[in-house]
Amino acid sequence: MTIKALPILIYGASGFGRELAWLIESCAEKAVHYELGCFIDDESSKHGTLVNGIRVVSFEDATQEYPGAAVAAGIGNPQLREKLMAKSAEAGFKFATIVYPRVERSHWIEIGEGTVICAGCILTTNIRLGKHVQINLNCTIGHDVVMGDFTTLAPGVHVSGWVHLGKRVYIGTGAMIINGTEEKPLTIGDDAVIGAGAVVTKPVPSCETWGGVPAKALHR
Repeated sequence: MTIKALPILIYGASGFGRELAWLIESCAEKAVHYELGCFIDDESSKHGTLVNGIRVVSFEDATQEYPGAAVAAGIGNPQLREKLMAKSAEAGFKFATIVYPRVERSHWIEIGEGTVICAGCILTTNIRLGKHVQINLNCTIGHDVVMGDFTTLAPGVHVSGWVHLGKRVYIGTGAMIINGTEEKPLTIGDDAVIGAGAVVTKPVPSCETWGGVPAKALHR
């Protein structure tokens, strides 16, 4: 059975935006139909062009052509994503939550609006995802994980059980976060950045960049 939905406008016509368009089209092939409207992009040189056969329009034109449509963020940067989604909400847009149909997950997962979960991911149990979280290709998330709003996992990230990520956290490609405990979850603070391939073995304070094996602070 085909499930109809409001048109989805992807905010951002660059790398992740194009991947998100492919994800939406792939969902349609699995009988979960999202109607793709257009790309929104703030770069004026793109307006009126086609990106992978999809129109690119300005934000102002999108509000006129698609009032009340749903927006999905094609922006990997958490801080910019938060800013653009606030702008979209003020303009009256709704938000699309997109989960690839073959994602492996239990029934005990909370998913905030605007969240995107890509193909190849596995989410186990008792997981809470905030709003506009992005979980890219081939990530695994263990039990009792909490992710704050606008957090991003790049491809191939592995998060073990009892890990709490704050808001606007960015975890780079292939990073691994070891488990905490019920009494003392491993925490990664708001606006922290974890570099690609890092192995996080202890709590990361807010607004710090960590990398390496084991991960340590690189920048505050």
